[in-house]
Amino acid sequence: MMKKKSISASKASLVFFLCQMISALDVPLDSKLLEELSQPPTITQQSPKDYIVDPRENIVIQCEAKGKPPPSFSWTRNGTHFDIDKDEQVTMKPNSGTLVINIMNGGKAEAYEGVYQCTARNERGAAISNNIVIRPSRSPLWTKEKLEPNQVREGDSLVLHCRPPVGLPPPIIFWMDNAFQRLPQSERVSQGLNGDLYFSNVQPEDTREDYICYARFNHTQTIQQKQPISVKVFSMDSLNDTIAANLSDTDIYGAKPVTERPPILLTPTGTTSNKVELRGNVLLLECIAAGLPTPVIRWIKEGGELPANRTFFENFKKTLKIIDVSEADSGNYKCIARNILGSTHHVISVTVKAAPYWITAPRNLVLSPGEDGTLICRANGNPKPSISWLANGVPIAIAPEDPSRKVDGDTIIFSAVQERSSAVYQCNASNEYGYLLANAFVNVLAEPPRILTPANKLYQVILDSPALIDCAYFGSPKPEIEWFKGVKGSILRGNEYVFHDNGTLEIPVAQKDSTGTYTCVARNELGKIQNEVQLEVKDPTMIIKQPEYKVIQRYGHVSFECIIKHDSTLIPTVIWLKDNDELPDDERFLVGKDNLTIMNVTDKDDGTYTCIVNTTLDSVSASAVLTVVAAPPTPAIIYARPNPPFDLELTGQLERSIELSWIPGDENNSPITSFVIEYEDGLHEPGVWHYQTEVPGSQTTVQLKLSPYVNYSFRVIAVNEIGRSQPSEPSEQYLTKSANPDENPSNVQGIGSEPDNLVITWESLKGFQSNGPGLQYKVSWRQKDVDDEWTSVVVANVSKYIVSGTPTFVPYEIKVQALNDLGYAPEPSEVIGHSGEDLPMVAPGNVQVHVINSTLAKVHWDPVPLKSVRGHLQGYKVYYWKVQSLSRRSKRHIEKKILTFRGNKTFGMLPGLEPYSSYKLNVRVVNGKGEGPASPDKVFKTPEGVPSSPSFLKITNPTLDSLTLEWGSPTHPNGVLISYILKFQPINNTHELGPLVEIRIPANESSLILKNLNYSTRYKFYFNAQTSVGSGSQITEEAVTIMDEGKMAMASRQVDIATQGWFIGLMCAVALLILILLIVCFIRRNKGGKYPVKEKEDAHADPEIQPMKEDDGTFGEYRSLESDAEDHKPLKKGSRTPSDRTVKKEDSDDSLVDYGEGVNGQFNEDGSFIGQYSGKKEKEPAEGNESSEAPSPVNAMNSFV
Repeated sequence: MMKKKSISASKASLVFFLCQMISALDVPLDSKLLEELSQPPTITQQSPKDYIVDPRENIVIQCEAKGKPPPSFSWTRNGTHFDIDKDEQVTMKPNSGTLVINIMNGGKAEAYEGVYQCTARNERGAAISNNIVIRPSRSPLWTKEKLEPNQVREGDSLVLHCRPPVGLPPPIIFWMDNAFQRLPQSERVSQGLNGDLYFSNVQPEDTREDYICYARFNHTQTIQQKQPISVKVFSMDSLNDTIAANLSDTDIYGAKPVTERPPILLTPTGTTSNKVELRGNVLLLECIAAGLPTPVIRWIKEGGELPANRTFFENFKKTLKIIDVSEADSGNYKCIARNILGSTHHVISVTVKAAPYWITAPRNLVLSPGEDGTLICRANGNPKPSISWLANGVPIAIAPEDPSRKVDGDTIIFSAVQERSSAVYQCNASNEYGYLLANAFVNVLAEPPRILTPANKLYQVILDSPALIDCAYFGSPKPEIEWFKGVKGSILRGNEYVFHDNGTLEIPVAQKDSTGTYTCVARNELGKIQNEVQLEVKDPTMIIKQPEYKVIQRYGHVSFECIIKHDSTLIPTVIWLKDNDELPDDERFLVGKDNLTIMNVTDKDDGTYTCIVNTTLDSVSASAVLTVVAAPPTPAIIYARPNPPFDLELTGQLERSIELSWIPGDENNSPITSFVIEYEDGLHEPGVWHYQTEVPGSQTTVQLKLSPYVNYSFRVIAVNEIGRSQPSEPSEQYLTKSANPDENPSNVQGIGSEPDNLVITWESLKGFQSNGPGLQYKVSWRQKDVDDEWTSVVVANVSKYIVSGTPTFVPYEIKVQALNDLGYAPEPSEVIGHSGEDLPMVAPGNVQVHVINSTLAKVHWDPVPLKSVRGHLQGYKVYYWKVQSLSRRSKRHIEKKILTFRGNKTFGMLPGLEPYSSYKLNVRVVNGKGEGPASPDKVFKTPEGVPSSPSFLKITNPTLDSLTLEWGSPTHPNGVLISYILKFQPINNTHELGPLVEIRIPANESSLILKNLNYSTRYKFYFNAQTSVGSGSQITEEAVTIMDEGKMAMASRQVDIATQGWFIGLMCAVALLILILLIVCFIRRNKGGKYPVKEKEDAHADPEIQPMKEDDGTFGEYRSLESDAEDHKPLKKGSRTPSDRTVKKEDSDDSLVDYGEGVNGQFNEDGSFIGQYSGKKEKEPAEGNESSEAPSPVNAMNSFV
């Protein structure tokens, strides 16, 4: 029980002393003051902890420090005193602790390797440097080795090892050739992090004898070269030629062609590996794969995303680079190598540790005798660093006792210090990955007040603007400051003055009577001092006659006036600008004392002209627009913007309102439609004008609402249809009284950025919303339904506050209240925020799967307890993947799919499943931080479905009455096949379908011969597979049986031509013509005349009307078809047969006569003809018709065509 009381007392005292820290003295950065005050040593410069030096140059170990009196220096080496006087090679720089070890005159750098530490000491304490480890750089030569030539087959992988010598620091590796040109690298050929050169697959162009690895050692500026490596790539063609030259014709030879290969990893090996990296460093992960085609590398982080803005891909995406890593980057990183033949992967488990880093480093403490204070040293790391304290370089446990000092872990508490309590304390935070060392002194000073502002300093300000009069001071204890006006004036008090903590006196609105002498008095228990300064208030600079808008004709003259009024003691300078730039260098522009004149105006002189008046204290400006126009044919009324209003007057001054009145300027032939009133806040935003209100053009008085603590000036702008006038002259200033803030910050939020904090943010008030000086914010919070009391802190000039050490994801009530020097704003409304989220702890339970059909399943799960979510519940993720197909029993590459269900849903549908397959799934809960653990994998199976269409259907070996069908099983059987269904029907010449025949075929068959088919007939086939669920989609094909040779030509001709209507009509016309000729001949014969038809026919035999030869049974010469794609189509309607009984291609590409006679013809897989044509290659003389066929009407008619 006593132990608990002592702990509570310790915490209470710690809180008390933390509050007292605010009273610690700030020492001004005044060089004269710093030279006079005693101060313990402070290390200002030192060499790095790990100091690698060039062994050829002198070693310089830096150690610089300041203090009053100046400190003396000493060194230790490897933990013992280093007597530099006994080593003639070592010297220390004057007034410095820096060591110079002379290597260039005989010293050896290796002899001075070790751990060095510098101590700077004076009468007020001792500061120490870091442990500086000195190591000379090394650049050893390559060990000699015999390198055998690399003989590689084309397409194989290859690794050329560099194995550079171990140097300090490690060398930079690169590959070059004999001509010192870098070897080109690509996705196929690249250098690994270890310096080796990797070939994913070699090509013939990789053959060369000068692969050279170079190692560059930057510290010594040397480059070492490995012996050249030879690579010879054997291509398949050259290898076959070599084998063929050494084998007989009867030998079987030939190398296998280049074989494409799926990816395999060259580095790293295996499927998993581990990597440890330190916080803040650069994380480099590498995967290089072999394969043909060259694999492509892809990186993912399991269970998360790669960090945005810090992730980079190098070396053709083979290297993953994450900069500035933190503990959040720990996890499993997977590299996936993929080409068209497959993929492989490797998982690298990354653990991010951390060397110590500061949370709160100790800061120097300046105290007065009898005061209290604290030194705080807080660091973090992974693992958590240990904190140890030293006093003047000695462990505090064995240091001389100080009754005013008490060590409490990472805090040293000082109470009622005395001057002998001055010392330098060292905080050491260390873990296995490094350490931090910080010096912080406690300087106890007893100093009478000093005023650092020069005496009789002159301050000058403009009337109605703020005046800041300095009184920089120092003293220990901290002095109290008082201000007086005049030599014998009374102390200054009241709202018209603002007294700042640094001693500055502020007069918010300086008036003429503010001019005079001001006295600053600083006093503490050790003394008193005063200083006088002067303040002069000057009249403001004004432009009493501003330049006005001008419209001028070309080649005319124009003048802009700029008449000013200024304080007689200030010297003004006037500058003219055109369009915010210098005036053109042109003699036409004449600048006078009060004006700017432009002679012979041209179009390019159009623009805005500005008059700027500057003094040492203020600046004013006014602008006007010049418009250049052509000379009008007749005078016209000039419409222009109105002149600015004038004679502004403020009346009826109240705390929150005032009345403004004015006199309108000239309308310039266009009535004024409205007035715009603007205001300037000379206290918060001098020189910036804001919109206040707008009133109709008939109104010249307006009541304006005001805010507290604003130094108002008003101006009025007149508006007509042409535009806006220039602003009026500003009104007199009116400073409203200060008041409590009227409103509190908006958009208050509480969101944790880490599991153990709460970040409270808000939108700060604007200057005029402060209602008074000293705007601050009171931030309050308490844990909802747990804490009764609010915890509060008052902050200024920020819009964020971080509460540390909170429980993970608990609700907090938050409020932010504005306050100023006069008091608080109204009580703010409370908002609910949450501390930081962490990953969920529990996986969903009772996962059940209900299979609805072969492609859809429904998954159910029990919701996790809300407390285990540890964050905002965003939903659940269902991971599911196909394990194998039940019909094939073959595993395949697992591709997991993810479905996200928002909110607190406890079920979801899984669409797109494959029938007759085995699946696994698990469920995870998701919050704003990420995913929780996965539920145990649940296995479920989908039932059978209908199969996909057969993979192919080929029809081969056509005969007169049969066709052979071959097919492939469905790509996706989706169950157990029970049979195939074949349906077919004939197609006649008019594309009409005949009766449908259906055949059921056992599932184990892959071919079928269909017999008893009609010759020369086209058939259409419909083919599908069937499971117990039903029939799948069908595949269709068409084919033709072979035509009977003896009847082919005649049947084709009779059916395809002689039965056509147009042909019958033509023949009828020809027959009528013949009948008429016969009648004419008969009449002439009866008259005794002779008509030698027979003789003429014999003399002029038409070669186109010749009988067909019968000895070989062939037609005339036929051309080979250019394409067989159309061969199986029926004869088109309207085709025509020439008189020589040949079927010409231009007349009918589709006639079966083109296929010729003979039995050599055959059909390809799709039923089209692929064969030899029979018949003569050359035409022979026509012979008589020896055909035994009876003459037909068609043949007779053909002879007349």
